[in-house]
Amino acid sequence: MADADYINSFLEEARDICSRIDREAARRAVGILAETRKNGGRLFILGVGGSAANASHAVNDFRKIAGLEAYTPTDNVSELTARINDDGWDSAFVNWLKGSRLSSKDAVLILSVGGGNEEKNISVNLVNALRCAKERGSKIIGIVGRDGGFTAKTADACVIIPPLNAETVTPQAEAFQAVVWHMIVSHPLMKVNEMKWESVK
Repeated sequence: MADADYINSFLEEARDICSRIDREAARRAVGILAETRKNGGRLFILGVGGSAANASHAVNDFRKIAGLEAYTPTDNVSELTARINDDGWDSAFVNWLKGSRLSSKDAVLILSVGGGNEEKNISVNLVNALRCAKERGSKIIGIVGRDGGFTAKTADACVIIPPLNAETVTPQAEAFQAVVWHMIVSHPLMKVNEMKWESVK
C-alpha cells in the first residue's frame, strides 16, 4: 500500500470508528464517574503497555479537570516492580488494589486493547483485578478494543472501540481510549476546572 493510501485508509477508519462508538455506554460511564465523585469515591485506572501510558495521562485529567481522586499502579514503578518480582505479574494489580483499600465507593477503569482473556493468557492481571473489583462492589468501566474481553463481560459501562481492521486494532484502540476519556472529563457533568487553552482569550 502506498504511503498516501495508508494515511487515507487509517484516517477514514478512525472516522468510521468514531461514528460507531456506543453513545449509551459512554453516557453510563459519565454517570458512574459523576456518582463516584459525589460519593467521595476514588478512581483506579489500570492499563498495560501503551494503555499504561494512557492511564497515567488519564489520572492527570480526572484529577485536574474533573476533580476526581484518581490513581494508577503504573505511576509507581518501585511498588509495581516489587510486586511483580515478589508476587508475580498476574497478581500485581489486584494486590495493589487491595493495598489501596478498594471499596464499593470506588470505581475501576480498564484501558486495554483486548480487555483481558484468561483462556488465552492475555492480560490476566486485568482479569484478576476485575474479579477483586466485583467482589468489593466497585463500579467497573472499560474503554477497550476487539470484543472487549473479560472487561466487557464484567463492566457496568464498557465503551468498545470497534475493530474495523485487523491490522490496526492496537493503534486505533489506544488512540480512541484518549478520545473517549477526554470526552468524559470535558463532559458538563464531569468538568469542574477549566482547561488552560480554553480559558485563554
